[in-house]
Amino acid sequence: QVQLVESGGGLVQAGGSLRLSCAASGRTFSNSAMGWFRQAPGKEREFVAAITRNGDYTKFADSVKGRFTISRDNAKNTVYLQMNSLKPEDTALYYCAASTYSSILTIYPREYAYWGQGTQVTVSS
Repeated sequence: QVQLVESGGGLVQAGGSLRLSCAASGRTFSNSAMGWFRQAPGKEREFVAAITRNGDYTKFADSVKGRFTISRDNAKNTVYLQMNSLKPEDTALYYCAASTYSSILTIYPREYAYWGQGTQVTVSS
């Protein structure tokens, strides 16, 4: 089993940056691909980014390509989401999740077995 705790959210002006962290406990972290999702009020949860278990491949939603990067440190059981050039439409509750796969990058929430509680990101215009 994996427990996930996100941190690093906050209020930032448009054009600013934030770095989200997701600390994981449990032995399976280094065997799992990891993903970030977000959910804005009144909208469905959407895929943001994912990374394979050893960090050699990543995948991003079109809406964040070129602005966000995802990375992981398996020695620290932590995955990161660096968010640059933030826009008001990036405002959402951001979740990290552990995939049921190790080396397949999926955008579907149903294919992630464990979820954190989320961290709020608010971007003001």
